[in-house]
Amino acid sequence: MHLIPAEHADRRTIDGHRVCDAIAAIGEPGHVRSWAGRFALLSDPGRLALLLALHRAGPLAVSDLAVACGMRDPAVSQALRLLRTAGAVAGEKEGRVVRYAIVDPVVADLLGHCAGDNGPTE
Repeated sequence: MHLIPAEHADRRTIDGHRVCDAIAAIGEPGHVRSWAGRFALLSDPGRLALLLALHRAGPLAVSDLAVACGMRDPAVSQALRLLRTAGAVAGEKEGRVVRYAIVDPVVADLLGHCAGDNGPTE
């Protein structure tokens, strides 16, 4: 099956069948954007530290996350706001305390790889 778009059909290819395989592997643009968004969340060291802390320790409050990650409370709150908007974390209120946890299973799986949950990475 040839997946080369009509607008590129006139372009020369070396391994046409591999080009078709590559196009199939890339898939839908929306799917690619979704994955790129997840990786963008993980690309900031502060957000990644917060997510790794939540991944390993479970639900934590802003002040506890700040201490664990060596950040200030406002920076943690700002990062969590972004992570909440992206659907990666959610907060659960217990009295006056809000504890945050990872709710996106794909992000949790990626963090498992980052944290070495799936064996050595080096």
